[in-house]
This record gives sequence, structure tokens and C-alpha cells, in this order.
Amino acid sequence: MLRVLGIESSCDETGVALYSSEEGLLAQALHSQVAVHREFGGVVPELASRNHVQHIVPLVDSVLTKAGLNKTDIDAVAYTAGPGLVGALLVGASFAKSLSFALNIPAIAVHHLEAHLLAAKLDSPDLEFPFTALLVSGGHTQLFEARSLGNYALLGETLDDAVGEAFDKTAKLMGLAYPGGPLLAKLADVADEQACSEMPAFPRPMLNRPGFDFSFSGLKTSVRYFLQKNFPLNDFGTEIHNISASLQEAIVDVISQKSINAALKHNISQISISGGVSANSRLRNKLSENASKKGIQLFMPNLSYCLDNAAMIGFLASKKYKAKPADYVD
Repeated sequence: MLRVLGIESSCDETGVALYSSEEGLLAQALHSQVAVHREFGGVVPELASRNHVQHIVPLVDSVLTKAGLNKTDIDAVAYTAGPGLVGALLVGASFAKSLSFALNIPAIAVHHLEAHLLAAKLDSPDLEFPFTALLVSGGHTQLFEARSLGNYALLGETLDDAVGEAFDKTAKLMGLAYPGGPLLAKLADVADEQACSEMPAFPRPMLNRPGFDFSFSGLKTSVRYFLQKNFPLNDFGTEIHNISASLQEAIVDVISQKSINAALKHNISQISISGGVSANSRLRNKLSENASKKGIQLFMPNLSYCLDNAAMIGFLASKKYKAKPADYVD
């Protein structure tokens, strides 16, 4: 049995988890920095790094207490090696390597995006290679063919804004607080269906073009012009629900259709979604419905595994170690 302590510190969330190769997730803890960065309207890298320093040790202690274990019961420590904010990544890597040295156990570097891609396998062992993997977050919108552990072919990606970025930026245009994407989704959930159907439809960028790339900057611009023309004083009233729903539907249409098209073209019968935007209920419902019509299985991670978290770091590290243990032994 291998117990891996996972450390996630790529951006504005400090995550710690203890994962067992035989017993699964033993315990996890997460600290969000949203309140720290809200007044600035986005993540401030230096503040993020300092906040990681403040919380990483207490979170490790909390996770070990929850699991009823001690540091000496850890067999390996894993950390997010990138991509992410340099200072924030350095906090997690420095802590993990120091703990590794002190306990004389392996330190396993994990690619943040690969961990997201495999997050659905945490509680869905039926998800098997090869599968089509959709990664949608604040910084990434990508489609992969996941062929095997460590072997991923990029099928398409955004040419400009990531989908989460598009959500956040359009939410800001409507005066919503940071992070605006989740707030916009909540507003959309209570929109009036009849009123939405009567609204001008926002464009579905690149939906009918060949290939599997995405583009969302033009959609954001379309929303800006619509708001300037129809709500010059930003007095939206109840219409803010319908605007949010119409925008969300345009984004979801593009993402879900391209994901299914990619799976069909490559003769793959399983799709997984991951990343922060994979928590969006409309995306989950529509992709599930459309995939089912095509005979495709959809795998979605537990909501706690959609955002940045350390459970996926520990999980992937355990798989990497099991596949090639010699890579992590001096």
C-alpha cells in the first residue's frame, strides 16, 4: 500500500490530501483565497504566494488528524509542478521537497493539467483509456484524446479566452463581483425560459468550423455591444437572469457539441470533463443528454474534484509511482 500526501498550490487555492493506493482518499482539506483577491478583481500573485505559506502547514496537520495518521505514515509526497503562478508553485514544491528529504521518502512532481484530466477516475474506475477528455477552467479550454497514462493527444484548444475567463469577463461587464462566473451561472439557473427564447441569440463561435478549436473573445465582445445598446445605464433588473442564461447556453452549446464531435470522429465511446467550469450544472446536464443520444458515456468528477484540489494530485502521483517506481527512488 502506498500513502501519498498531495500538495496543490498552483494558484489561489491551497489543497492538501492523503491518498492511499488501496483505500482511496483518506482525507483532504482546501483553503480558498477568493476573499483575499476579491477587492482586486482577480488573483494577485504575491498575495497568493504569501497565503499559501500561511496555510500549508495547518492544512497538512488537519489532513493527518482527519486520517488518524502521523507524518511517518506517509510513503511519498506529491506536489503540483506547473503550470501555475511561479511563486505559488514554489511554495508547494519547497514544502514537498523539504518533507521528502526529512522523511526520506520520494517526492513526485505532478502536472496540474494531467491531474485534472484524470480527476474523474478518482471515483469512476469504469472510465478507461482511451477516452476524450474535455478540460474547461479559468485558464484552459482544451480537448484531448487520453490514450494511456502520460500519453495525451491535443485535439483542440481555445485560440483566445478560456471558457472560464469568458464567463468571468462577461460577468464583470454586468457588474458581478469576482469571481463572476459562478455567480453568472446561478443567475442563469433561475432565468425565465420563455423570456430567454425571445432574446437575441448570442453567437456560437467556431461551432460549424472544421476541427476542434474554440474561440470566446468574440462572444465576449458581442455581449459587450448588446449591453451597451440595450442597457446603457447597467440597470438590468430581472433581465440579468435571462442575459446570463442566454450567454451560458451559447457557451455550453459550443463546448458540448465539439466534445461529442471529437469523440465520434476518433471512434471513442467515453468522454470525461474536468476543471472548474465542469462544475457548471447546465454544462453537465446538456453534455450528458447529448452524449447519451449518441451512445457515449459521460464521466464527470465529483464537484469537490472539479476545482483545484490535492486529491487529484495524490491520485495521479500514486498511479505514476506504481507505473515506474524506479523514477522516484535515488
